[in-house]
Amino acid sequence: MSQITEHFSLVEFACPDYGVPTEPEHLERVARLCAQLEVLREELNGAPITVISGYRSPAYNERIGGATKSQHMNACAADIKVRGVTPRDVHTAILRLIKEGKMEEGGLGLYETFVHFDVRGHRARWYGSNVSP
Repeated sequence: MSQITEHFSLVEFACPDYGVPTEPEHLERVARLCAQLEVLREELNGAPITVISGYRSPAYNERIGGATKSQHMNACAADIKVRGVTPRDVHTAILRLIKEGKMEEGGLGLYETFVHFDVRGHRARWYGSNVSP
């Protein structure tokens, strides 16, 4: 288990498609993403963050109906849950941290049971089908 940051390891970002590993060329992006998630974890008083989807191989992304240009295929996105914190509160915290310059601007999506965050390098916002702004 290769530790990336204090609270995140590479195995958390492996494609669930029979353990397809994150491609070596993507490791720098995963490290950048993990650094941002550490900022969020600290802001949320150390609440554990679970990565429910990290890197996705193109084949796996297609199989699950992921977006054709999904940031998950670039290994710079994570769908996350935070123990004891609602997805809406996680979303709100990330928006505030971005505004304060503590987290990178990137993609941010709010879903009923999780939050998507990515370090694509520019702003993108959306809401899942059962979630209102």
